[in-house]
Amino acid sequence: MRCLVTGATGYIGGRLVPRLLTEGHTVRCLARNPDKLRDVPWADQVELVGGDVLDSDSLHEAMRGVDVVYYLVHSLTESRFATIDRRGALLTAEAARDAGVGRIVYLGGLHPEGDDSDLSEHLGSRAEVGEIFLRSGVPSTVLQAAVVIGSGSASFEMLRHLTERLPVMITPRWVRNRVQPIAIRDVLHYLAGAASMPPEVNRSFDIGGPDVLTYQQMMQRYAAVKGLPRRRMVPVGLLTPRLSSHWINVITPVPKAIGAPLIESLVHEAVCHESDIDDVVPAPDGGLTGYDTAVRLALGKIRRGDIETHWSAASVPDSPSDPLPTDPGWAGGSWYVDSRSRRSTAPPEQLWRVVQGIGGPNGWYSFPLAWAARGWVDRLSGGVGLGRGRRHPQQLRVGDALDWWRVEELRDEPSDRILRLRAEMKVPGYAWLELRVQPGSDGGSVYGQRAVFIPHGLAGQLYWWSVAPFHGVVFGGMARNITRTAEEGRP
Repeated sequence: MRCLVTGATGYIGGRLVPRLLTEGHTVRCLARNPDKLRDVPWADQVELVGGDVLDSDSLHEAMRGVDVVYYLVHSLTESRFATIDRRGALLTAEAARDAGVGRIVYLGGLHPEGDDSDLSEHLGSRAEVGEIFLRSGVPSTVLQAAVVIGSGSASFEMLRHLTERLPVMITPRWVRNRVQPIAIRDVLHYLAGAASMPPEVNRSFDIGGPDVLTYQQMMQRYAAVKGLPRRRMVPVGLLTPRLSSHWINVITPVPKAIGAPLIESLVHEAVCHESDIDDVVPAPDGGLTGYDTAVRLALGKIRRGDIETHWSAASVPDSPSDPLPTDPGWAGGSWYVDSRSRRSTAPPEQLWRVVQGIGGPNGWYSFPLAWAARGWVDRLSGGVGLGRGRRHPQQLRVGDALDWWRVEELRDEPSDRILRLRAEMKVPGYAWLELRVQPGSDGGSVYGQRAVFIPHGLAGQLYWWSVAPFHGVVFGGMARNITRTAEEGRP
């Protein structure tokens, strides 16, 4: 079948595409910025098209000749995300109907039966999107899942960091609500199987793993699998989901913009009410994956650095999609640059390995205390901080999150290697950091480093001049230490 996958740059979509290819489907991926998929292992096996679910013309063009549309787009990090998702679903349904698409497949959230008005905004929006597709006139499959257990998923990262970092927890009431978690491998099994459902099927299906647990039990069982002592939990009825989201923002790498909707969803019990999916898509060979096994598999992937996709691949609101500006006219006014260059005796390949390994466990090669302090300030103000780390310990690709940066350009050409990062921290303006490696005339290499800042108003101007005195230590130290590390032969 010919499948169109929207949201292929996200956590679920990025794992579904290779699964569809393995099962013999032809895949087209729709992305606002197709370059984000340029470096994925399966890029040369799919058709990449630029477009947006909010752009009717691009949707109609992308759906030509398509049998199945996978709608895996969610706008959690955007303000007014429910309005955005509603419009995206309506336009997608219209384009699918006009193009004669045979099926729409959507992954939504598991929620209680009955009146949707009591649902959180996040769950309510997902339920609304599912209803739009079911009433679209195009046969639709709406899969409804609760917590997804898999390396790199936001729900799993939240659970993992809470359990590992807090041996004693003050817990709100929602941790005693029942949840039916599901392994990512089983979610992908049902998503791929939905493509072959008969045309008369037009309904929602609950999907979940074999275990029904409270969130508190999930944390205790995670601790047991990880070999940690039993966690001590003190229940407190005053902790609201909103207060909990601030706590999550500080303790885990999941920012408040994503953590808050996830927690609000846990206020409701998320247990499957039926298992009708098994009548049209049989369970995986060997049965569904148990919770403990799913945790063990996820931890194994994290330990090996084998994380195919990560929740942080989702874009952050108010981030520009344009590349690094090359002239002041792009900014419409002032912009500031800190440029540094150093010659190194290390060969370009060794210096580039150090550059590609920057961030995460390796840090930023200068003034660790200053980076840590800035990261905590960002977290406390609702930003992403430094906790996101890296998807892979050595490899980067366009679109990867790297601490509070996003990989915007990655060029590995012998004559000119470039890593360009766009800042996603809370800052009154736009910021980029560009690291460059070129061959030296004497057999060594030349390291180039450029930080660019485009201020927003007076606050942006004051921000730049307040941090400018530290640039010699931070950016100068970075250039010195990166080249020194390469010369010493360390990664």
